Amino acid sequence: MAVVHSAPKFASNEGVRDTLVAALGDMVVSSQEEHGEISITVERDQIENALRTLRDDYDYQQMMEMAGVDFPERAERFEVVYMLLSLTKNHRVMVKVCTDETTPVPTITTLWPNAGWLEREVFDMYGVLFDGNTDLRRILTDYGFEGHPFRKDFPLTGYTELRYSEEEKRVVYEPVELAQDLRSFDFLSPWEGADYQLPGDEKADVPDVDKPKVTEGPKDTGAGKKAEEKAAKGVDK
Repeated sequence: MAVVHSAPKFASNEGVRDTLVAALGDMVVSSQEEHGEISITVERDQIENALRTLRDDYDYQQMMEMAGVDFPERAERFEVVYMLLSLTKNHRVMVKVCTDETTPVPTITTLWPNAGWLEREVFDMYGVLFDGNTDLRRILTDYGFEGHPFRKDFPLTGYTELRYSEEEKRVVYEPVELAQDLRSFDFLSPWEGADYQLPGDEKADVPDVDKPKVTEGPKDTGAGKKAEEKAAKGVDK
């Protein structure tokens, strides 16, 4: 028996952006449609009202995911992105707000309780604060972790590492010690080569590159009577 559902199999974006932007009015900062996705940036202090409008009046019932993005060159370096899904229309839309290290974003746990954990994740990874979230603790990193690892200015190696100490019979924190001696890369062309000697190169026989190889006579090319006689014999099959 075939199951008939009111939601279309493929939802069109035609007219959706204009309709939603008109409905949100002065709350909208900008909007765009790119790669088949509609994204709307709204005023930070209006995020709760904007998402409530989309949920209650335009059937975007589910807030599927939240994410952070870091643009260090901007005055408000962080974007918080909310991914909404309409089950009845089979359609998605992204809503964004911008903020900095110190200005909090209003919580949306009043609309979707599951946003509590997602806001904690954005706080943990980026340091974005959420006003009204009563349980804004780290959720992915350890209790004593310092910094926010998804910020672009956070080093890839981090600042501390942990290991289990057999002597102390517990997990200990220590400053990061890189196991490899070579941690700098000059990105030179492989055809040009480096202007320094790598470990082990001193064992190699280096040809005399200052003496150019020439082919001024037959002895330099391998040509001559013997080579011609050998070529005339052919190859045994």
